[in-house]
Amino acid sequence: MKAATAGAGAQPKATAREWIGLAVIALPCLLYAMDLTVLNLAVPHLTAALRPTSAQMLWIVDIYGFMLAGSLITMGTLGDRIGRRKLLLIGAACFGAASVLAAFSTSAGMLIATRALLGVAGATLAPSTLSLIRNMFLDAQERTVAIGVWVTSFAVGGAIGPLVGGLLLEHFWWGSVFLVGVPVMALLLAIGPWLLPEYRDEKAGRLDLPSAALSVVAVLAVIHGLKRIAESGLGAWPIAVMAAGVATGIAFVRRQGKLADPLIDLRLLRAPAFSAALLINTLGFFVGFAAFLLIAQYLQLVLGLSPLEAGLWSLPSSLAFIVGSNLAARLVRRIRPGFVVAAGLVLAAAGFGLLVQLDRDNGLRMLVIGYVMLSLGLSFVFTLAADMLVGAAPAERAGTASALSETSSELGGALGIAILGSVAVAVYRRAMAGADLAAGLAGPAGDRLGDASREAFAQAFELTALISAAVALAAALLAAVILREVGRPPAPRSSQPEPISSLK
Repeated sequence: MKAATAGAGAQPKATAREWIGLAVIALPCLLYAMDLTVLNLAVPHLTAALRPTSAQMLWIVDIYGFMLAGSLITMGTLGDRIGRRKLLLIGAACFGAASVLAAFSTSAGMLIATRALLGVAGATLAPSTLSLIRNMFLDAQERTVAIGVWVTSFAVGGAIGPLVGGLLLEHFWWGSVFLVGVPVMALLLAIGPWLLPEYRDEKAGRLDLPSAALSVVAVLAVIHGLKRIAESGLGAWPIAVMAAGVATGIAFVRRQGKLADPLIDLRLLRAPAFSAALLINTLGFFVGFAAFLLIAQYLQLVLGLSPLEAGLWSLPSSLAFIVGSNLAARLVRRIRPGFVVAAGLVLAAAGFGLLVQLDRDNGLRMLVIGYVMLSLGLSFVFTLAADMLVGAAPAERAGTASALSETSSELGGALGIAILGSVAVAVYRRAMAGADLAAGLAGPAGDRLGDASREAFAQAFELTALISAAVALAAALLAAVILREVGRPPAPRSSQPEPISSLK
């Protein structure tokens, strides 16, 4: 077996049209990432304007991510059936319209509903764009470069989201943060039909609506339970919700095995290269999302930086991620992808290792270096895992493969925040009983409690970094062993990728 990305030499090279098209489809991906973060800055402003209850405020923040994660599988497979460009353009139109409605919401309920619509529309963007890349860039090396650009667009969106949001809120009302995407979606609708190719599986059957409902319920329930655990700790309700989600997921998988035209072709998951890449992608997001959240808190709570200062010191890691996403394409020309992924995970583990050894004298310097190392290493993982996933699937299943890739990212991130976040909270509480009283005390007593509180958070941070390093090393071993034979075989005569059976 030597094929997750097939047919390097025989495939036609992309033209300027495809590269310009790549720039166009990178824009909605950038907005996809921005919309996950930009609302956080607007919370105080919209709270004053709409006066939501605490429960409504929670749903305003969460509903976008919930609906996005829950709809990914359905939207990815729908693109295989009706056309990936068509689905992307429909999603762009809906995203633009929902953005306008969200910007001019007159009540908390209206904003919750429009944020839910934004999540469903957003779920069309990532799988449609990734599966289009699969068809636009047939040459394996060019596809890896294109996926590196695609991954970079998400990183840039996440980095500039708070900056753009802050700038808008300084001059306009809270709804302005939603209007950023409208001109971009209008541009996509205007030039997308001419620049982007259409592709769909002509042999695909009808969309099985019960399967779609089961997939949405399963993912929503698991994500909801994980988020509640991250916010409030273990409890009967989130565990029950997650158990219901797992049971629904099992029912979904069983149904797929009985259908002539399943929502997900289970042969994809039986291919070792595909399933290993999916698991490694999940583990990468597991350690990555938690690290991004906890490092931001460490910069402010332990090192005492302002939010702006914390953001500026995070920029080197963002740049490292962007560089790594594009460097991965060069590395796999000489080194097999599985080994590059393994090396990236080892580098990320080394970065986490530095985070375990922070102290007051060199804390900021070592944290930035460790952050850069783990971001660079994880950029290899995210880029090449996505490349292997879409490369391992037949062309007609690219939408499904893309949807599974994105769903694993969402689940991995939610798992990381819930599990590692819960570990951090437990360690903090054990190390610092009563530290929350520090702010209410004056003089030396308050200072001592404040120091103890920071020390407790530092201990929690170091333990989660140690766990993350161990997970990254385990994932590196998995990549080196299972993905070691994944590479580029001699050019086949056919222009189609190898069938799934060849990956077993």
